[in-house]
Amino acid sequence: MFRIGCQISSARGYLAMGREAVKIGANTFQFFTRNPRGGRVKALDRADLDAYLEFAAEHGLADLLAHAPYTLNPCSAKEEVREFALQVLREDLERLALLPGTMYNFHPGSHTGQGTAVGTAQIAAALNSVLSEGQTTIVLLETMAGKGTEIGSSFAELAAIIAQVEQADLLGVCLDTCHVHEAGYDICANLDAVLGEFDRTVGLERLRAVHLNDSRNPAGARKDRHEKIGQGQIGLEAIAHVINHPALRDLPFFLETPNDAAGYAEEIRMLRELYEPQPGREDQL
Repeated sequence: MFRIGCQISSARGYLAMGREAVKIGANTFQFFTRNPRGGRVKALDRADLDAYLEFAAEHGLADLLAHAPYTLNPCSAKEEVREFALQVLREDLERLALLPGTMYNFHPGSHTGQGTAVGTAQIAAALNSVLSEGQTTIVLLETMAGKGTEIGSSFAELAAIIAQVEQADLLGVCLDTCHVHEAGYDICANLDAVLGEFDRTVGLERLRAVHLNDSRNPAGARKDRHEKIGQGQIGLEAIAHVINHPALRDLPFFLETPNDAAGYAEEIRMLRELYEPQPGREDQL
């Protein structure tokens, strides 16, 4: 099945998110676990959560992606920032245990001058502190554009984190098309080669979700500027290749483009037209 959705505000709760997703033609969605700029998590409304789960079952919503706040940085040079990251990770994973099938995505972090080796070790240490045997929520490291001291703009950096995590079976990767493009990976002309490198370095089996974004900047810009689908430097033809690639087509896709609800609805409609069902499969649309 073609799983396509977008970022939806969690301000009004789970059921409201589900209704908004269905309204715009999505069958999955992404949401921030709390204010994206940090802060405390809101009290959990179990009645709202239960109502959402019933609604989701009725409308075929699945494979949700929860996104950690941008302020989460487990490899900061400041101890208090690393401690905040651990607190957020623990709280979010505890709550997501109540949302079966939902994955948890986060930006690996910025080493803030400590160096990549120190940063990757700190990220892995944080994950070793919060991942536990029997946990059902898969945690995704997001591919990054490489601005500043960000870690995760190369597949090798993601592999270095994963290699140091004891419960590595609980880890996956979310590929962001804008980020990998701006990190210098040529997904426009050489998507096969990029995915081949990912497979050799990280392993395609770890690729669990795709942030589907165009980019305002050319390849290698390392600035992280998202654009609407088909209106940026990646372009509609390359995006169509992404959603139809054999290694990617069955993953859930999440739009993070600069849009309102009507804009997301139009992009979802357009992408459904570009998606090419495979002969003999009736479960794809």
